[in-house]
Amino acid sequence: MSSAPSLTSLARAGGCAAKYSAARLETLLAGLVPATSDDLLVGLDPADDAAVYRLDDERALVFTVDFFPPVVDDPWDYGAIAATNALNDVFAMGGTPLLALSVTAFPEELPIEMLGAVLAGADAVVREAGAILAGGHTIRDAEPKYGLAVVGTVHPQAIWSKSGARPGDTVFLTKPLGTGLVLQAHRDGRAPDGALAAAVTSMKTLNRDAADALRPFLPNAVTDVTGFGLLGHAHEVASRSGVRVVVDGSALPALPGVLDLAAAGVRTGGDRRNREYAERHVDSAAAPPHEALAYDPQTAGGLLVTLPAAKAAVLAATFGDRGLELYRIGSIETGHGVALL
Repeated sequence: MSSAPSLTSLARAGGCAAKYSAARLETLLAGLVPATSDDLLVGLDPADDAAVYRLDDERALVFTVDFFPPVVDDPWDYGAIAATNALNDVFAMGGTPLLALSVTAFPEELPIEMLGAVLAGADAVVREAGAILAGGHTIRDAEPKYGLAVVGTVHPQAIWSKSGARPGDTVFLTKPLGTGLVLQAHRDGRAPDGALAAAVTSMKTLNRDAADALRPFLPNAVTDVTGFGLLGHAHEVASRSGVRVVVDGSALPALPGVLDLAAAGVRTGGDRRNREYAERHVDSAAAPPHEALAYDPQTAGGLLVTLPAAKAAVLAATFGDRGLELYRIGSIETGHGVALL
């Protein structure tokens, strides 16, 4: 594999930064007539992190698909990150993954061992999630792309959505931000020592353990933070729930070196697209580096959670006892839109 081109050199954009812009996606979906069924519990009206279809009073299927071009050159890490990102959509709905299928596009001239390593990395993460990688579909493409279609289960009365936030809730985040900034800085040769390794570790960390710790607390709203950035996903929570999300910019957790990179002017193309989508809904008084962190497109980011403030201290203690990351970043108020203070 030493003579093969690097994976990222073949990609025009990597990870969730390659997603169709949220603004264009809204326009695209506006032209579709959402399917209706008494058993389609979550579909396009409104859309969420995954679709949910009820089988009976005790079981519902959670279904999602997610794939993207390479974010890193190591093929094993690329497969693991892509798998984590897809599986996390099921965890964001309160579900448990069961089965996954690979979605693979790969240049034919690249070594077959490289594709094998991508699949091996994905398989390891799928197994870690308690699911089975059972097959998939592969096509030829000049730009590598990989991801998963994932099926899971959830109780029909225990679905987590973006639309349940209530005034008085506390807002938490379960992973630090800044993967997009680190990846961009690495491509530009500006990333500090250790920054990429920390970002890769974060992107390969499933939200499974965080979801397991959260489940007994019956959160009001949950989503995972990915390509639309923290503020894009906070806007979705605010608009779907009919509330105002207030975020403390100084409380936002950042990967090592990220705020310095943001202060130095590092930005991704996803930053611009996320601002085009969410900026008109955001009242920002934050310092520019914290604002850039909040707009930064994430790959395999953490859970954004709201739940009653009375549960906040016990939730924090539970996460601490389990050695899990949890960051209190804001609150929910009456009103609309997002405030970044």
